[in-house]
Amino acid sequence: MVAKLWLAIIPLLALGVVAAKAGDQPPDRFTATEMMEDLMYGRGTVGGPFTLTDQNGQTRSDTDFRGKLMIVYFGYTFCPDVCPTDLMAITQALDALGPAADGVQPIFITIDPARDTKVLGEYLLSFYKSFIGLTGTPQEIRKVANAYKAFYAKLPPTKDGEYAIDHTGVIYLMGRDGEYLGFMPPQTDSQKLTEILRKQLAK
Repeated sequence: MVAKLWLAIIPLLALGVVAAKAGDQPPDRFTATEMMEDLMYGRGTVGGPFTLTDQNGQTRSDTDFRGKLMIVYFGYTFCPDVCPTDLMAITQALDALGPAADGVQPIFITIDPARDTKVLGEYLLSFYKSFIGLTGTPQEIRKVANAYKAFYAKLPPTKDGEYAIDHTGVIYLMGRDGEYLGFMPPQTDSQKLTEILRKQLAK
């Protein structure tokens, strides 16, 4: 299982290391490889308290979601492929759960607050009805991402000023008390997500 996860994520790690050198170096010691190794081998804690702002301008804390499983995803609305693909897989998995999906809170945390804060609400209308989008200052986002060991780095802009953000894009699963349960690699299919969620909801 570990080997398969590494095969899925190694290309992303390679991109992440390049991005860190070419774009905005994270303001701490973590690299993409270090973060993923911590996730794979359970080094240190993953997750923790956060207070951010949702797509409706309301302050939201991790404690608001106690009693539910949390799916946490770090991405950005201008992401051309990986983010919408993963968010749709989460949507399809929750749809497949039917009423049991009420026990799961999907959360999308933007890694591009400068462009995303004003469009989060509209963007999430394309995905599962209970999705909550969270934003904050760049420093607040970086702090939460580091706590989840979620790597991201802005790539150099094009001539027209547009830019992409390299990120590992894993799907985090948190327990009813906010504890870290594990992660799924990018592009995990919806059937697998449904299976994992059903098992956790039954506990």
